[in-house]
Amino acid sequence: MNLNNANLEEQILKRIPKEIIILSFLLSLGSYFLFDWLTALLLLIGGATAAISFIWLKHSLIRILNLEKNKAVKSAVLFYGLRLVLIIAVIFIIIFFFQNRILAFAAGFSTIIVVFLIEGIAAASKMLKWKI
Repeated sequence: MNLNNANLEEQILKRIPKEIIILSFLLSLGSYFLFDWLTALLLLIGGATAAISFIWLKHSLIRILNLEKNKAVKSAVLFYGLRLVLIIAVIFIIIFFFQNRILAFAAGFSTIIVVFLIEGIAAASKMLKWKI
């Protein structure tokens, strides 16, 4: 892997959580004016949960890849199992307390998909420029 590619990838990985928060904030502003403050708050909380989940995933993956194989497998099962349980717990709490507004949280949590799509398109367009 080229050093420039590694730097570009690291810049993208650092930028993704910020973009998730910004996008969910912009969407929550729109939902505040269209719906109410609770919907906007849940949308923002969903985006924050997605950003925190991405940061945690990145750090745990880097740590796991630096371990030897046996320890890496045990750590991966522990970290990913704990991560899954915590995400499910947050979703169940939102469902339990805010049954009518679960879609706002899901929309905020799904902003990560939009950010990945935008970053992928941007990276692909840069690669096409280099090849042309």
